[in-house]
Amino acid sequence: MGRTRVLIVEDHGLVAEAFGKLLEPEFEVVGTIGNGELLARKVRETKADVVLLDLYLPGVDGWQAGELLKGSMPRVKIIVVTVNDDVKTAVAALNAWASGYVLKRSLGTELPKAVREVVAGRKYVTPALGQEVGEEWQRVLGYKPERVLTSRQRQVLELLASGCTMKEAAAILKVTARTVAFHKYRIMREFGVKTNTQLVQFAIKERVVGPN
Repeated sequence: MGRTRVLIVEDHGLVAEAFGKLLEPEFEVVGTIGNGELLARKVRETKADVVLLDLYLPGVDGWQAGELLKGSMPRVKIIVVTVNDDVKTAVAALNAWASGYVLKRSLGTELPKAVREVVAGRKYVTPALGQEVGEEWQRVLGYKPERVLTSRQRQVLELLASGCTMKEAAAILKVTARTVAFHKYRIMREFGVKTNTQLVQFAIKERVVGPN
């Protein structure tokens, strides 16, 4: 069996280079990209096993990219590598699509360990947040939080409910029509919306758009 293949998603070149140097003695770094929009395509091209994903990216942000990738390629392990030390953000990512959560300020030898852990099928949380994340996880254990629209879902819903076609919405958001269709499908599935008329009604209820 070959070495674990790791793809780095980070828009700061020097930071991405530092990640690579930490990983290369043990893993095969198969590429670096600077935005989330290319993520799924690059994973297919490189056959990456693990993705290191920053949350703050231009265009399609890390959260959206992580959701999309996990939905289409669930075998791929995703480790969030970020400056965001908010415990609720970490728990939400780990519950939704991430296998690991590492803070950039505490990398050192931690990054290779995180890759080893997620490849072995375990969750990895940076020790700097470990106790707090554990406590938050216990707090929400067995509790299904009320679903809320993500920022991108709100943008898509607003445009579609205002009369834009998926192609027009995609042009405004600078994404593909397929991405807009994905978000529309997720909104309809997660919130029990069945028709376009109900979608408009839902947008009004959520105060995404005003009534005519």
